Amino acid sequence: MSLVQLKTELRQELKLTPRLMQSMEVLQMSSQDLLEYLSRQAEENPLLDQSDPPERAYEELRRQAGWIDGGVRPTFTHGEAVPEAGAADDRLESLAAFLRDQLHRLRLPRPLEALCAYLAELVDEDGYLVQEDLDGLDGLKIPRTLTEQALETLQGLDPPGVGARSLSECLLLQLSRRGGGEALAMDIAARFLPELGRKHYAAIARKLGTTAEAVRQAEGVIASLEPHPGRAFQRAEPPAYVRPDVFVAELEGEWKVVLNEYYLPRVSVNEYYLRLLKSSGDKETRDYLRQKLQQAKWLLDSLERRGSTLRRCAEAVLEAQRPFFAGETPALAPMTLSALAEELELHPSTVSRAVRGKYLQCRRGTYPLRWFFSLPAGGGGFSRQAAKQTLLSLVREEDGRRPYSDQDLCRLLGERGIDVARRTVTKYRLELGLGSSAARRK
Repeated sequence: MSLVQLKTELRQELKLTPRLMQSMEVLQMSSQDLLEYLSRQAEENPLLDQSDPPERAYEELRRQAGWIDGGVRPTFTHGEAVPEAGAADDRLESLAAFLRDQLHRLRLPRPLEALCAYLAELVDEDGYLVQEDLDGLDGLKIPRTLTEQALETLQGLDPPGVGARSLSECLLLQLSRRGGGEALAMDIAARFLPELGRKHYAAIARKLGTTAEAVRQAEGVIASLEPHPGRAFQRAEPPAYVRPDVFVAELEGEWKVVLNEYYLPRVSVNEYYLRLLKSSGDKETRDYLRQKLQQAKWLLDSLERRGSTLRRCAEAVLEAQRPFFAGETPALAPMTLSALAEELELHPSTVSRAVRGKYLQCRRGTYPLRWFFSLPAGGGGFSRQAAKQTLLSLVREEDGRRPYSDQDLCRLLGERGIDVARRTVTKYRLELGLGSSAARRK
């Protein structure tokens, strides 16, 4: 038998060349990421020149659309962030440091103190311990009795509830410090937290042999506890400033999309190195410059593709959501990424990369570009965002003594042309953070 075979087949393959990978990477970059990327490229490639963008065009845009925030124009230099004078040192004022200080004052035996200090470092920012971390101590051949003693010591520290492995245990640790007068609250915290969250007072009372009113009083006690003991040690995150990538404004009586490229440097190819590439007699120098010239052209092409794709996506959003931008309605029209990709004759992944992490600013505010893509809800041409907004307005206007049930809300939405199932109403209500009719009753 011959081991040599001939086979003919037809297939398509897509190879990710360095040029294509760079184009995809640039396309999905946010504005700040792109600014830092261009700065790095200019440092690595001598053929790339950067110059400040003209300020006159930006000021002219602001003159026509006064709601655009001028702010401070960025510079294109990047260095290490300098700590603010007088700022607190998180390493000294963290929850772990607070726990270690208490442990030091207890003057525990060295093995126990060392293990407690180790557990203090494992406590997360909410003050909890993960059971998997405790199980990992078995691999260190630490006696189980010592681990249990260290856990008990840690849970006896301040703030009350620290070192708990679950919400139930956290609440029980806090209740235990209040003395023996909270027996009912402790039973509920230990066994019936899910039922208490759904306000099934009668069912809890029946199982515990008490009254619904007593369960309500115990609920008040539990509500006064702190479910996140480490919250007091959490540093407020610095505000995240969003730079819009796209403006949608009415300029000279016409709605237009304007790319916010005023913060980006103008990138070009250095003329000196181009002349050196043509005149140099050194082969190694020519090869190096030729390689860097190719990389510079790829970058310029990627920037042009990014701007073109982002503009086309934003123009399609403007066309689909024109009533929203004009202030005629607060609701969005149905719009999907796949439909937009088909309209623009692009691959859905390309559209997804183009809008990811990008922001659009209009007269009504600044929104993530993805926010304008809302799936249809039932029939009638309404989007899910419009259905949720209508549902929220219905709940706000209802009689608190006789709140609408999900079936009532389903019927009222249908009267407004939004045909959705009752289970869909329940889903939207939960996503909006609205309780059931029983929870909303006053």
